[in-house]
Amino acid sequence: MAITLVNPSGLPEIDAYRQVSIATGSKQVFIAGQVAWDADGVTVGEGDLAAQVEQCYLNIGTALAGVGGSFDDVAKLTVYVVDWTPDKMPLFLEGVARAAAKLGVTPVPPGTLLGVAALDVPDHLVEVEAVAVLD
Repeated sequence: MAITLVNPSGLPEIDAYRQVSIATGSKQVFIAGQVAWDADGVTVGEGDLAAQVEQCYLNIGTALAGVGGSFDDVAKLTVYVVDWTPDKMPLFLEGVARAAAKLGVTPVPPGTLLGVAALDVPDHLVEVEAVAVLD
């Protein structure tokens, strides 16, 4: 595996993800922001943040599989959530947990969550992009 996830001493230990990823592979993969579209371009989970988060993570998994990778190769995620407020965290984490269970991923790699005013279409509540490193 090209990615090792760690929680260095002196940083908070978060159960859901690790603070740092160490990449040792040679092929970098940059995955465009994935929204809650299915393979036909239909929005999944309209109005449901948890369902849309789950679909975004599953789409990242599909993109990785398409280039010979998996979530184990992800070095960093960036997540954009429309009209983010901290009270949405339980729904966000529910979506992550559902996707992680389906993908067999635990913990998820480090990431950054950003609140934004809007995404590409009004039905989309979240977008997730990934950087991965393959051997």
